[in-house]
Amino acid sequence: MKLIHTADWHLGKNIEGHSRLEEQRLFLKDFINICEEEQADIIIIAGDIYDKSVPSAEAVTIFDEFLTALSEITPEIPILIISGNHDSPDRLKYASEILKRHHIYLAGNVPERPEEHIEKVTLHDAYGEVDFYLLPFMKPAYVKNIFADGTPETYSDAVKEIIKREKIDYKDKRNVLVSHQFYVGEKAESPETCDSETISIGGLDQIDITGVEPFDYVALGHLHGKQKVKDEHIRYCGT
Repeated sequence: MKLIHTADWHLGKNIEGHSRLEEQRLFLKDFINICEEEQADIIIIAGDIYDKSVPSAEAVTIFDEFLTALSEITPEIPILIISGNHDSPDRLKYASEILKRHHIYLAGNVPERPEEHIEKVTLHDAYGEVDFYLLPFMKPAYVKNIFADGTPETYSDAVKEIIKREKIDYKDKRNVLVSHQFYVGEKAESPETCDSETISIGGLDQIDITGVEPFDYVALGHLHGKQKVKDEHIRYCGT
């Protein structure tokens, strides 16, 4: 299965008063061509589609144009999308049920009640099923109503516990996690960050990769540098 993993487009972003919309529109056209040329099986967009939770009308338009053009490729390429910390979960998942008919899967919110779970999309290739778990950006407070014994105190605990309750079969199935967070490995193997990335004081938003290592691939968004986190299968694709 060939995955194309992208993230952190920040559509609508201005730099010192300069709009980047035309550059971003050209990038999206090139991206569609790459998907066709590479004959991608799956496209993963791991958060921060937009630069603001209330994006400009122009930013929404070019994303709509992108999804429309991509959905016209034959055979259809399933698209998996999660919200990042810059996105509005509710705005991003608008019309998500309709989009599923075109194999566009949007996950805006993390589970917030005990009966809710991480959105799972099962796709197939020549070797059988692959389960994709779509985990949007989250803070511990987002999942406070799920755990009877109280909210997990750290980002790392929250992500670990949310994944743990899915009871994922790592032995007999192939599993992919799509997540938008700040993951770290051991001290010497922590990812590189840039000035534009806000890191919480004391590193409270850092998440230990231990809880995600069993996945066959972890498609990450949030940090803007293309890099792995300790292992080759845990990757930030870069912006």
